[in-house]
Amino acid sequence: MSRHVAIVTDSTAYLPPQTMERHSITAVPLTVVLGDQALEEGTEISARSLALALQKRRPVTTSRPSPEVFAAAYRKVADAGATEIVSLHLSAEFSGTYDAAVLAAQQAPVPVRVVDTGMVAMALGFCALAAAEVADAGGTLDEAVAAAEKRAGATSAFFYVDTLDYLRRGGRIGAAQALLGSALAVKPLLQLDGGRIDLLEKVRTASKAIARLEEIVVERAGSSPVDIAVHHLAAPDRAAILAERLRARVPGLVDLHTSEVGAVIGAHTGPGLLGAIVSPR
Repeated sequence: MSRHVAIVTDSTAYLPPQTMERHSITAVPLTVVLGDQALEEGTEISARSLALALQKRRPVTTSRPSPEVFAAAYRKVADAGATEIVSLHLSAEFSGTYDAAVLAAQQAPVPVRVVDTGMVAMALGFCALAAAEVADAGGTLDEAVAAAEKRAGATSAFFYVDTLDYLRRGGRIGAAQALLGSALAVKPLLQLDGGRIDLLEKVRTASKAIARLEEIVVERAGSSPVDIAVHHLAAPDRAAILAERLRARVPGLVDLHTSEVGAVIGAHTGPGLLGAIVSPR
């Protein structure tokens, strides 16, 4: 569908493919480096392959898209008829993706507004969806950006991980916190705050941590209209149980998405990840 304002995001938004197609959202892939192979997230490496590699302790790193990849994406949507572009990306605290998009925007054939949402996973996806809905309705670039920023400001993201080691290795959380968690054999609950991953609570067992995650999400969701996403890596049963319980306990629930995270986020969290995104409408 051709329209005035096009929406571009990156592969860590983890929007369902049918949703991206319906709203004509373009996702630029990040790269996962597995050993000596550089693979595009979402097309060349699956979350399951990544989980197996991590379990075997194979070296895994991630990298941003190049400015040239972004430039090609911007040209493509401009050629399709867009006259302005909103480019929404994961937190600049996690990745140089935002910086690469800014560089590419300077050479784009149409005006591009690049936004660091401070979000990741479906927290980013909900921002892209909010902007796309405005664009679909004929809204301006400024209106689409405002909708995305409003959604980002209201959205919360919480995560349970079996170990902080993967986040420590990737520099996404303080080494001291990771060592403390290991020493006390606790199970960490994390939150996204100011574009960074912070330790929220430490719980003694996995079952208690997951139960606490449920309570936090229910409290944050309240009774107003809200969308929720449940993410996991190699933990589908955990995700299904949490999603079922949230569906029963959140009175204002509008949409609930359940999905396995992609390789980029999975590389930094490790197998066993269980996450919940709470995004008020």
